[in-house]
Amino acid sequence: MKRWLDKAETAIANHSDRLNAINIFPVADGDTGTNLYLTVRAAARALHSDPAGRGAAVPADAGQTDVGAVLARAGRAAMEQARGNSGTLFSVFLCAAAEPLAGHTRLTSTLLAAALNRAQIRAWSALSDPVPGTMLSVMEAAARAAAAVDAGHNGDDSNQALGKALDAAVNAALRAVVSTESQLAALEAAHVVDAGGVGMLLILDCLRSAVLGEGLQGELLDGLHGFDVQDPHIHADMPVDDGVEVMCTISLSPLSAATLRQRLDEIGESVIMSQVDSLADGEGSYRWRVHVHVPDAAPAVALIRSLGEPSDISLSELAMPRDPEPAPVNSSGHER
Repeated sequence: MKRWLDKAETAIANHSDRLNAINIFPVADGDTGTNLYLTVRAAARALHSDPAGRGAAVPADAGQTDVGAVLARAGRAAMEQARGNSGTLFSVFLCAAAEPLAGHTRLTSTLLAAALNRAQIRAWSALSDPVPGTMLSVMEAAARAAAAVDAGHNGDDSNQALGKALDAAVNAALRAVVSTESQLAALEAAHVVDAGGVGMLLILDCLRSAVLGEGLQGELLDGLHGFDVQDPHIHADMPVDDGVEVMCTISLSPLSAATLRQRLDEIGESVIMSQVDSLADGEGSYRWRVHVHVPDAAPAVALIRSLGEPSDISLSELAMPRDPEPAPVNSSGHER
């Protein structure tokens, strides 16, 4: 899990500029690469600090052998620091994928299929209005392919079966990315594939690479429309999207969470809500990560505050692309 997320951090960093360049859905704000990188980085770095959160390096003999527990820790860190639609959905993916892996010390084909399926279901359900042709479709395709391979091996827990499931998942994810262009009118008109979908494909190939001990597939992105280095930044020519992206973390009862989702749906778009932790506090509330696009931030923030005390509130103008932070790039990523 650590090796996977380290590879993913580097791969997304290497490709953040091109992911930003083709980011035109749901809004053309050119920041999918940046948002996904910062979220993956949070997940990766959470596994290099001590569990108590003091920031110390984890000793090599720390005995962290529970695959699910390790991944859940990374998922919580990603959720708390998630950026944008893509980062939020990736953090949901991580948290959900960890659940079937809890208590296991190694990954198998059956566990991979279960983890990918749980993750794609949770990601679809986190959005109030999920749309095919996005990273959701890529997650779903990977899960279905892994499940089909696992079913054909009748519970074989060998590394060979796992390798075949991973190969199938990545290949299916690639086909799903290619299909995104024809699934969304905005992508078809611009002649590009979905940025979040490409990012998810890269992350899945990093998982394959980490588990099998093989290199990343450098040719994986060849031919994807809009993704060649010489291609222009498509998003720069798109109409400016007015509005604000509002994100926060907040503790809510199930009823308050349902109320917040309903009312955010009424005033905004791209509503994503997902639990940060699976356990309730002493008052029966759960921590939620909230994401929404609204015309004006004030009503949304007031609504959120009326139901609880939010933390980590971030407000970002959709019409103002955010520059990526300097990202380390090295030869272990999908460099082009």
